[in-house]
Amino acid sequence: MRFWTLVRPTLAGREDSLPIKRDYRKVTDVVKSLLKREGFFSNMKLRQLGQSGPRVSKIGLGCMSMSGMYGPTDRQESIATIHAALDAGITLFDTGDFYGMGHNEMLIGEALKGVSRDQFLVSVKFGAMRDPGGNWGAYDARPAALKNFLAYSLQRLGLDHIDIYRPARLDPAVPIEETIGAIGEMVQAGYVRHIGLSEVGPDTIRRAASVHPISDLQIEYSLISRGIEDKILPVCRELGIGITAYGVLARGLISGHWQGAKGPGDFRVRSPRFQEGNVERNLALVETLRDIAATRGASVAQLAIAWVAARGDDIVPLVGARRRDRLSEALGAPDLVLTPDDLAAIERAVPKGAAAGERYDPKQMAVLDSEKSGFDER
Repeated sequence: MRFWTLVRPTLAGREDSLPIKRDYRKVTDVVKSLLKREGFFSNMKLRQLGQSGPRVSKIGLGCMSMSGMYGPTDRQESIATIHAALDAGITLFDTGDFYGMGHNEMLIGEALKGVSRDQFLVSVKFGAMRDPGGNWGAYDARPAALKNFLAYSLQRLGLDHIDIYRPARLDPAVPIEETIGAIGEMVQAGYVRHIGLSEVGPDTIRRAASVHPISDLQIEYSLISRGIEDKILPVCRELGIGITAYGVLARGLISGHWQGAKGPGDFRVRSPRFQEGNVERNLALVETLRDIAATRGASVAQLAIAWVAARGDDIVPLVGARRRDRLSEALGAPDLVLTPDDLAAIERAVPKGAAAGERYDPKQMAVLDSEKSGFDER
């Protein structure tokens, strides 16, 4: 029954134009594509990303770490990981045009070349400025600038549209209404399908949603970063905006595999939660989680990802795996159903506000609209 519910709208009114009478193979390709999109060929469940957004896999793949943000990477392993994610039913791939100064988008474009366009969605953040030395600058979300950024992203990705386009941070010099309005023009032109936000607070969310439907807010959310729960998450739910949660393993800190930063190219070297005095306290929290995970036959990483997924059907965790073995581990999380007893035990082990250190250094914290108006770790 579900098969014909999917197929009939595709065939209706097109009997003469579809190659159904001429080329059976083309028809079967269409059918297979529809079935794969709806999850028939994988165990990965789908979630609706906000009232206005697309249906996506229950977990997504965050690709930032494939472009040097956490130290050296292996290009072929990164591509193989993206392919493994596709095979596992992951449909949402997240990037930023400033990850590796375009390297990440080109990598994803290479990995997705030849893959049917309806089998994946790409979410792109824009606006973070960098110089030739890789240093970070301000944020630019002017309408003319974002249209330029979008054009370059489409070229690097090898796509004709971006599924979700979002400013990486609030540009204090540009009203959010102007930024969202300009992306809305790109939606009308067909270059963007949905508009998202990233790391903004309740007031900005409301102002943005007054201009155009917002599919989702991308923001850090994990067992040790729970500040969105008091003010930001309620506003998103009131407005029907989904959450794509990044940092669900706190950049590897609560993965159960932490072995230290990978040198100067790893930005965690400067992150407060990884500093001496803080990292030891945070890793002690991980050990309490390890005991709970063991009772469920799961890893710490699986437990942490499952906890985020359990916070609501409107939340999609982004897993930052850059190797197939780490991805394989993460793929066990969607099937881990946490009981009320499990959740209570996790709450006792890692209560809200238990983490030592801020999630970013002072300079980066200062540009987070979410921290200024809605992110509360207490």
